[in-house]
Amino acid sequence: MKRREGLAKLTGREQYVDDLPVDNCLWGVTVRSPAPRGRIAEIRFDPSIDWSQFVIVDHQGIPGRNCILLMEEDQPALAPGYVRHRHEPVLLLAHSSRAAARRAASLVEIVVEPDPPIFDPLAAPTPEQIQYGTDNVFKRLEIDKGDVERALAEAPIVVEGVYRTGAQEHVYIEPQGMLAYTDADVLVIEGSMQCPFYIEKALLPLLDRSREALRVVQRATGGGFGGKEEYPSMLAAHAALLALESGRPVKMVYDRSEDMAATTKRHPSIVSHRTGLDEAGRLLAQDIEVVLDGGAYITLSPVVLSRSVIHAAGPYACDNVRIMGRCMFTNSVPYGAFRGFGNPQGAFGVERHMDVIAHRLGMDPVELRRRNLIRDGQTTSTGQLISDGADRIAVLERALELSGYREKREERSLEPDPVLRRGIGVATIYHGAGFTGAGEVHLDSVVHVAGLPDGCLEVRTSCVEMGQGTTTVFTQLAAGRLGLDASDVAVPAPDTHVVPDSGPTVASRTAMIVGGLVEGACDDLRRRLGLRDGAKGQEVKDAIVAWYRNAGQDADENGRRELIGEARYQAPPGIEWDDDTYKGDAYGAFAWSTHVAEVEVDLRTYGIRVRDYVAVQDVGRVLNDTLARGQIQGGVAQGLGWALMEDCVLRDGAMQNTQLTDYVIPTSGDLPPIRVAFMQTPYPHGAQGAKGLGELPFNGPAPAVLNAVADALGVEPTVVPLTPERLMELLNDV
Repeated sequence: MKRREGLAKLTGREQYVDDLPVDNCLWGVTVRSPAPRGRIAEIRFDPSIDWSQFVIVDHQGIPGRNCILLMEEDQPALAPGYVRHRHEPVLLLAHSSRAAARRAASLVEIVVEPDPPIFDPLAAPTPEQIQYGTDNVFKRLEIDKGDVERALAEAPIVVEGVYRTGAQEHVYIEPQGMLAYTDADVLVIEGSMQCPFYIEKALLPLLDRSREALRVVQRATGGGFGGKEEYPSMLAAHAALLALESGRPVKMVYDRSEDMAATTKRHPSIVSHRTGLDEAGRLLAQDIEVVLDGGAYITLSPVVLSRSVIHAAGPYACDNVRIMGRCMFTNSVPYGAFRGFGNPQGAFGVERHMDVIAHRLGMDPVELRRRNLIRDGQTTSTGQLISDGADRIAVLERALELSGYREKREERSLEPDPVLRRGIGVATIYHGAGFTGAGEVHLDSVVHVAGLPDGCLEVRTSCVEMGQGTTTVFTQLAAGRLGLDASDVAVPAPDTHVVPDSGPTVASRTAMIVGGLVEGACDDLRRRLGLRDGAKGQEVKDAIVAWYRNAGQDADENGRRELIGEARYQAPPGIEWDDDTYKGDAYGAFAWSTHVAEVEVDLRTYGIRVRDYVAVQDVGRVLNDTLARGQIQGGVAQGLGWALMEDCVLRDGAMQNTQLTDYVIPTSGDLPPIRVAFMQTPYPHGAQGAKGLGELPFNGPAPAVLNAVADALGVEPTVVPLTPERLMELLNDV
């Protein structure tokens, strides 16, 4: 099936929020803190500006509670006299001229009396630096399986290592943007977002409004990767406050520099491993500590930490596992959701450490993994029994075969080049699909499929199309379930006054879980029509048309008649999770993969070039081969950037290189051939047997590439991104 929205994007007809023509519209801008922490002593307005021409809002103009509600109420929409990070929003301005608004914002001075900030998540805070709880710890988590201390004491081999990862910018093609206006008594928010109901949840207490008086509509969204999960609530709040104050529509669209400076990034991490093994290389004990830098507000950090901790031991069988995790407050710009959601940090640590262990033992890293990869009948670090039928060894072997791993290792050892060194590295990865533990049950997701008077269908969910193919897959699922043509199915953009809450577009859940609900809603529609199970095609269309012809008595109080099939999430049988002990079934399904990277290192420039890349994965049934391959290739490309070049340069907790001239991402010229293969073990509770795949590919590139560098040079890199400067320092220290 072709991309349903592809032609509109290809021809330029698609309208993003910045394209929307709006009469009588004002442009909103944000005035931000210049300091990482302190009391706002004064706000100075340059006298050269006629400020009466501007709409101005500060925290006193908020009609409800001054918070962006998500997990906690700690983050204000506008600083109430105190700031906790650079670029924290303090004041809002609006003007009919975008240029005038931006110039005016630059002429407002925020005077801050500084207090001592803290930027190092490992540093013990002084009493005056404590700003969250009693110790600046946002969240602590622990997984404890078996007897780690005894196993380590008895292990003949113990290997330790510490692995660090940096922040990462999302670099979605379309910057953050929102439009707010009033329609009669309803405040309407339109814009670029992943989670319309997150915005609704955040704005209701802030604006002191009822659900009926607030409507959130997703517009075409030019990429998200997690960066448009929680942050759009902040921008929507600002646009709404200015619209309510002015009585006019207000647009707020960040330029690239502001977007990079002020929005969330991937959490930096420090992951420490202490691993006990026997002489044959079998894991006896894994003692792991995960520390994340959360920044100045909690955002989604506790659940990012959760996924990082759950995956930190890797896809391996080990009877004794202890994982301690904590996410720390710092006076940095808050960190938040990003593709992989904590797993990339944990995966980098464990997969880099597995190669360190293999080198210590004099063993091929592949053989070490083969001996320890989890089999059906064994349990993960949380005690979850694996019994999905997937063959993880076969996935590994397929990747080795496609990449020519063994042949390339032999060729490399024959005649080393004095200037160019080649290496090849492997990473074995897993990723849980959907929300952790009972998360999907708490979401209580609902999908509607509406039969329309002409016999066509409308699939109504809150899951958004942001370039990953949601609209296409939902069309494919609904059309296939009821035997209709793709042209008979429409998937409108989410609108909180029209669609039910089917959960956020995150966590690799859209096709697997919400897609399954689309199929269930189609089945319910068929039942409501009184059709036999399996009825399809023209029979369904004729029944829908007949329902509208005969169902006048079923009109609601507004005189509307709608034929709706509904499905509500039900947990698969046998799923048990204890959120207090972190034991049990963390996810309904895991996707599995092996990545193999071949690199070439230039000893004159310390440049690292990835020559070839192979990614093999079992993601259940592949619903759309083109979209699935695109997701894998895109995730690998993004992961290669994090591994080698995307270096967020921080000063006073804020990013300094906030332009794409000095924040370097991979271009087509930097990317190798990315060869993708699938092995399919259908998941019985996913749409047509699908499991989640969107985040899985990001987790492999960093460890695979750095393992290849270690193979090429005989060093042990432990930090990403591994820039030429860092590699030079590493080699000079040898």
